[in-house]
Amino acid sequence: MMSAIIGFPQNFLWGGATAANQLEGAYNEGGKGLSSADMVVYVPKEKRTEGHAIEITSRQIEKILAGELDHERFPKRYGIDFYHRYKEDIALFAELGFKVFRLSINWARIFPNGDDALPNEAGLQFYDHVFDELHKYGIEPLVTLSHYETPLGLTHKYNGWAGREAIGHFTRYAETVFTRYKNKVKYWITFNEINMMTVSPFTAGGVVIDRADNKLQTIYQALHHQFVASSLATKLCHAIIPGAKIGCMLARLESYPATCSPKDVLKALHENQLNLFFTDVQARGEYPGYMERYFAENDIVVRKETGDDEILKAHTVDFISFSYYMSLTISADPNGEKAEGNLFGGVKNPYLETSDWGWQIDPTGLRITLNHFYDRYHKPLFIVENGLGAYDKVEEDGSVHDGYRIDYLRRHIEQMKETIADGVDLIGYTSWGPIDLISMSTSEMSKRYGFIYVDQDDEGNGTLKRSKKDSFEWYKRVIATNGEEL
Repeated sequence: MMSAIIGFPQNFLWGGATAANQLEGAYNEGGKGLSSADMVVYVPKEKRTEGHAIEITSRQIEKILAGELDHERFPKRYGIDFYHRYKEDIALFAELGFKVFRLSINWARIFPNGDDALPNEAGLQFYDHVFDELHKYGIEPLVTLSHYETPLGLTHKYNGWAGREAIGHFTRYAETVFTRYKNKVKYWITFNEINMMTVSPFTAGGVVIDRADNKLQTIYQALHHQFVASSLATKLCHAIIPGAKIGCMLARLESYPATCSPKDVLKALHENQLNLFFTDVQARGEYPGYMERYFAENDIVVRKETGDDEILKAHTVDFISFSYYMSLTISADPNGEKAEGNLFGGVKNPYLETSDWGWQIDPTGLRITLNHFYDRYHKPLFIVENGLGAYDKVEEDGSVHDGYRIDYLRRHIEQMKETIADGVDLIGYTSWGPIDLISMSTSEMSKRYGFIYVDQDDEGNGTLKRSKKDSFEWYKRVIATNGEEL
């Protein structure tokens, strides 16, 4: 009789996750070009309107490049200065006991315009130094090729991923970094939260949607280009780095029906299908049948070139990675009370508490998500983002007592342990983000996730000094005991 697996496997990959555009800074140093993230202006909370921080118009880009908005702040250009402080930060990650550190390569640091004749050596050297520093402490890099950092040059020429030309430029970039770092990086991810294209095409793919005649048509065409590029990058990775593992990445949004009404159940099923469509293509290698109806009902015709379907089928990913922050609750009733604070909608779930930003906290939903993923794909799973964005108070002695963060993470890790006992192949966990950084959705600094406090406010003021929160010692103990002491 087989016994259930108890606890985390000995080779479990504990760590933290970041993105270049929220972390590095130095947007105009080392030969780096502008990326989509460098165009995002900070808007104070009281002046925000829906979509302010994640969608940009052609006119806004023109004004930024003409210097008409030089009086505005662009927080993602400056991040938390990891570019100059990476040794200090990696030393802190090593003190935490990280086995893995997820980061992204900023494409525009390697090819400043996206389509340059030659890669930028200074950019390549920077990541050489970062990877070497990680290996000094025995930390494995987990590298995302595209994490909301599309070179602005590709937006100018092709409207980003809306143009098929982006495929060739991306695969050349992928080949360049695979070849350069083949002895330093063995875990890769192609596109971060690839489904974000449906919410913010500019963030996810440098696509300026006001240039499109048909918004949905343009979004799904851009996604097809990313699917093909992801498969070609997977092929290149396997050829250039024997033994390497490369995965896809989804913002997973487990959707519950608000009631047992068949209408609610059917609508929740539909929302789950639209979310899992992306991993269906990248893990199963083909467009699922349910999307044919969706495309037909929304006048979408995805243009494919000869051989595209064969490429998708032949080069599926090795593992599925995903972010998990919340679940969604779906109602067929258009008058249901809306859930506040997230980009993906849904109605309020009366059984869940919410974060400072209105995100519904659902640790059990992580176990449900992991089981659904594994049942559907039977591929290794990697949680590469999970964390609590909250307001942190610095006490007079400099301490930060973030028991709320510890509680959030503890409850999610408990559910991970239960999932492993369920028989799910879970290979790692990188919390978002281990050090305070710029928020993707609002460009705030006050929305903090880290175990490490960074002295910087929403207006960019502060010393950038790093200090440890209470959660630092807690997560250090979690890793040291392989998840046994929570």
